[in-house]
Amino acid sequence: MKYKLSLLIQILILIAFLFLGNLKIVKAVENPLAKTNNLFGIHILNESDIKDAANLVNSSGGEWGYVTLVIRKDERDTTRWQKVFDELRRHKLIPIVRIATIQQDGGWEKPVLDETDGWVSFLNSLNWVIKNRYVIIGNEPNHAKEWGGEVKPEEYADYLSTLSRKLKEESGDFFVLPAGFDASTPNSDMGMSEATFLQQMVEYKKDIFSNIDGWTSHSYPNPNFSGSADAEGRGTLKTYEWELEYLKKLGLNKDLPVFITETGWAHNTEDVQNGYKATHTISSNLKWAFSEVWNDPKIVAITPFVLNYTTTPFDIFSWKKKNSDSFYDFYYEIQNIPKPKGQPLQITTGKLLFVFVPRILKTNNKDYGIGLFENSGQSIWDWDKFTQIKKEGETYEIKPFSILNNTEPGERSVVLYSKI
Repeated sequence: MKYKLSLLIQILILIAFLFLGNLKIVKAVENPLAKTNNLFGIHILNESDIKDAANLVNSSGGEWGYVTLVIRKDERDTTRWQKVFDELRRHKLIPIVRIATIQQDGGWEKPVLDETDGWVSFLNSLNWVIKNRYVIIGNEPNHAKEWGGEVKPEEYADYLSTLSRKLKEESGDFFVLPAGFDASTPNSDMGMSEATFLQQMVEYKKDIFSNIDGWTSHSYPNPNFSGSADAEGRGTLKTYEWELEYLKKLGLNKDLPVFITETGWAHNTEDVQNGYKATHTISSNLKWAFSEVWNDPKIVAITPFVLNYTTTPFDIFSWKKKNSDSFYDFYYEIQNIPKPKGQPLQITTGKLLFVFVPRILKTNNKDYGIGLFENSGQSIWDWDKFTQIKKEGETYEIKPFSILNNTEPGERSVVLYSKI
């Protein structure tokens, strides 16, 4: 009897040793193009638009499309944004987070270095949807209205380098992206050309791009957001190509994956008098762009601006109609394009909290046990299939007993588990 009790205790200790605690995960950004990637995305301004975004970018066979969203410094509420991330996770949407200050005098308050620790703490407090934590630092700083009424390339360079360094010191999973620029802005009292701005940044801080992992582009079809779909160069749908070539001239010696987080045509909002494109023209333009222009293997995501903004000044970009639950025809045109099932890496970890039955149940040449697990990772454990967990080169599989209920991060479930 003592021998059997001792053996049972040893088995329990062994199982606890194998499962207790989180898996050891290497903290480093993943190449988003290493596996199947669904580059379709959309820019959203409110979490209430998540379902409509998913119906667009994950339609026609797709999964794990992208959404670009903005978090202001006065919105750094972990509870709120964790709920948003959890909802994105359920809809298989990958967030690209652009951080912002607060609106001030018709523009935006200038960021200050003293705020960087607050951003790092907040962003690191969230359980992100996938392993790569995409963060865009700022927005169009070559516009004075985006930087407290001034254009200061040196100040933006300090802010970008400081915050990117601190984010990566906190977690190597932060995938840092610089602000997208307005490539069509000329030099003036209230703006600076992107070329001049970038040149002054590099002259001030030669290693400014050492801590960024990708390139953010606002590849709008100009002039007047009404340009040709097949035009090339600065101020077109291929602005990103001009930007990458210019960065090489400035000394950039690494290949950067591209995130087109703003693009799209202004439309006539069903009013032919405003001079913008008709919505049916935008439909054909976007279809052409996705198939013939943005088929570049360097592009990770394309998130046109904007899904739902039905008041001035951005109603001319909105994909949703004013005072309606329906959308303009280009929403449905893009919805009908076949899309791939993206395969982003998620951290899949679990904690064994209690053993009901050790791994002594045999079936199909495997030893199974029954235990209470907590989902401590990012992925959702499906109730109707096994989820694989890796630990130190060995693979285990678990399957929740909960009928019709998946196990989300932070939740607990009784599971069947086995070593593969």
